[in-house]
Amino acid sequence: MDQKLIFTNIVGQAIDDLVESLGNPQVIVLTDVNTAQFVLPVLTADSKAVQGAHLIKVRSGEHYKTIEELSSIWNELQNVNATRQSVLINVGGGVISDMGGFAASTFKRGMRFINVPTTLLSAVDASVGGKTGINFNGFKNQIGTFSEPEAAIISTVYFNTLPAQELLSGYAEMIKHGLLEGKDMFDKLMKYSVQYPMFDSEALMPLLQQSVELKAKVVSEDLTEKGKRKVLNLGHTIAHAFESLGYNRKSPIPHGYAVAWGLVVEMILSNMIYGFSSEELHTFAAYVLKNYGAYDITCDDYPALLEAMRQDKKNTNPDEITFTLLKDFGQPEIDVVVKPEQITAALDIYRDLMHLA
Repeated sequence: MDQKLIFTNIVGQAIDDLVESLGNPQVIVLTDVNTAQFVLPVLTADSKAVQGAHLIKVRSGEHYKTIEELSSIWNELQNVNATRQSVLINVGGGVISDMGGFAASTFKRGMRFINVPTTLLSAVDASVGGKTGINFNGFKNQIGTFSEPEAAIISTVYFNTLPAQELLSGYAEMIKHGLLEGKDMFDKLMKYSVQYPMFDSEALMPLLQQSVELKAKVVSEDLTEKGKRKVLNLGHTIAHAFESLGYNRKSPIPHGYAVAWGLVVEMILSNMIYGFSSEELHTFAAYVLKNYGAYDITCDDYPALLEAMRQDKKNTNPDEITFTLLKDFGQPEIDVVVKPEQITAALDIYRDLMHLA
């Protein structure tokens, strides 16, 4: 993996040092209207590069991660005469990292970009690993590229202003990394409180760094998801189906919440297929219910959920649905073909564990 990972809470200086190392090129900053209001003034005061940058503002939210919004970014880049040597700095959450990275990777066949995540979810997920994209026809991240940023600047400095829902959303991805790494890391994450008033952004930094570095190590071995990188999809086959259902209900759900619920369902499948610990499954399901609540589904939703899973990018056979599952903590198994009747059985158990049945 070529991208630099910079862990610091002195974000403005890190941006200026990076821009200087790239030869002081033209700088364009992409952000959304919310981040422009709450974060950008602080970052502008701290960074000369940001002070002198052209600013592109887009609407905020997953439902605006569309071809229309992407086209508006391309138009702005063209209007300011951006070149391949220009640098786009994506400041914001996962939508900005995904869409900004896609815009940069395709504009004039590729310009440089830097990710500055301002949410926990984007810090641990979208800003690292080189996946970019937009949603299409109601399905998540259907159009995109693999394109690594020059760097991702990972900090916790902006997290104290985040709503509790945003913190929990990002933390679900960290929990996923804990499951992939092993029980020691998972237990550390279970003991740390990401909830106010106990939340401590400074104490979060070492856990966040361990989580990001785990992802970076996996990505470095398989950037384009031909093999090992698929372990990072743990929880996501179900999560993306839940997100698609929410999108079509016109009631979007936070990605990390979908991942938390998806992890429960995929732990159930892991228990059914590989004998993953039933005790650990029940303990984790109770943790998710307490912290994330439950996504309300009925058996009437199963056909739509299964169709969304058939559209999942990981599938290699259109007639099969594949998962990443767990034999045990730290022992993921990729490309597991699961039958529809097994999936619906797992969804039934999920509803029972989440007190929905």
